[in-house]
Amino acid sequence: MNTSDYFQLFAAVAPEIIVVLTALLVLATDLLGMQDLPRSYRMSVAAGLTTVGCAGATAWMFINPTVGTWHGGMFVIDPLNELVKGVILVLTVLTAILSIETRFTRHCGEYFALLLLATAGMMMLSSTENLLMIFASLELLSLSLYILVAFDKSSRHSAEAALKYFLFGGLSAAFLLYGFSLIYGLTGTTNVLKTAYKLFLLGPDTMATVALVMIVVGFGFKVAAVPFHLWSPDAYQGAPLPCAAFIASGSKVASFFVFAKVMLFGFNQLGWGAEEGAVVGWIPLLSMVAAASMVLGNFAAIRQTSVRRLLAYSAIAHAGYILVGFFAVGNAAFASVVFYVATYALTTVGAFGVLGVVEAQVGGDQLKDFAGLSKRAPVLAACLMVFLLSLAGIPPLAGFFGKFYLFAAALKNEGHTLPFLWLVILGIAMSCVSLYYYLQVLKQVFVVESDEQARPLAVPFLTQAVTVLLAAVIILLGCAPNWLLTPLQEAIVEMGW
Repeated sequence: MNTSDYFQLFAAVAPEIIVVLTALLVLATDLLGMQDLPRSYRMSVAAGLTTVGCAGATAWMFINPTVGTWHGGMFVIDPLNELVKGVILVLTVLTAILSIETRFTRHCGEYFALLLLATAGMMMLSSTENLLMIFASLELLSLSLYILVAFDKSSRHSAEAALKYFLFGGLSAAFLLYGFSLIYGLTGTTNVLKTAYKLFLLGPDTMATVALVMIVVGFGFKVAAVPFHLWSPDAYQGAPLPCAAFIASGSKVASFFVFAKVMLFGFNQLGWGAEEGAVVGWIPLLSMVAAASMVLGNFAAIRQTSVRRLLAYSAIAHAGYILVGFFAVGNAAFASVVFYVATYALTTVGAFGVLGVVEAQVGGDQLKDFAGLSKRAPVLAACLMVFLLSLAGIPPLAGFFGKFYLFAAALKNEGHTLPFLWLVILGIAMSCVSLYYYLQVLKQVFVVESDEQARPLAVPFLTQAVTVLLAAVIILLGCAPNWLLTPLQEAIVEMGW
């Protein structure tokens, strides 16, 4: 590489560099100058620096658009992954704002530094088409999240959740790395797009099927799909609330995005497998995973009395819905997957924002703790209704159009419509089931009376502003989904996929 190439690479990686430098700045500012100041002030300063850093990274991407591929796909910049990275940065800022009023730690600098390092991992994960870089980025993300889940040192549940998360994560990383190594051994390349061509030349191969299963296991853990979901309810319940919101939103966006790229572009030749040698493709395999996720996630959520665990099982069900979009073909199909994941992430952050206020003011996350919320905090109650109905897929909210585009894209898959019809029918049926447990929460909020001694909730201004903003975005994206869907489709077309 000559000097100009290095300058181009530096300009392309600048958003990630800005985020990492912001993490170091937050850590240094807190440790060197603010240890004796009140925690609320330190959290506010750290959140402010985090917001400025993320805003700077976002501004760099859209003011200095860069398109290119470096080192054979090790680092790739295109319009689509810049949109995805923009969503991830927005989710990081929202998580930082929701963290200001929390009291689970005095280690403010370390907390926000880990939050930003996890963000850098997600951004790198979205900007690579190389198996080795995918694994390294996933590990940076995962190691940061393991520590964030355990950050509440006063909570036994936090430590237990982090231990389970770490053990399952380590096992899934081993599966993923071994699957990648088998693919490298078969194809001689770690580039995702070149892998597709080499596998096509190789033809049906049992070892490729073994690698495929291992990769599905590794990514299945990251997206909390059945049967790799066991860590999810405990992590959602035990983690500090902003960390749980971040796991449920940002990490899902990055993980589903890279999962879709690997399966749809790296293993596109192995979609249906082959009758020769009984080689199984990833479409039948993921069909079973998607169906199991939708069924188990929704029916398990019905039994929950903890809203955190309810949202965890709801996330498992939504992983099943998103996997249905993997079976479609074409630009619209991939755009619908990204649209669904992005709107789901924004909705989940909003729901956790309301949950955080209830936990802080009432002292728990049980269904009964939401009794009479419509009278104690009417604005929050209205926002929670928007979030939950969007998750259930009720029009005209963003969640409805996300499911509509996903299922419609699956049914438009030429030549293979009937195999996906049962999944679409199952997804619609499970959406009806999900409406029941979401309405159980809303029943507590709007129908059940609170105790006579209950007082109105003191809602922090920033938290209320974030939840209202997110509720407005969910409504707007429901009324005008093309505001996000059209840029996604144009970005995919521009890439020539």
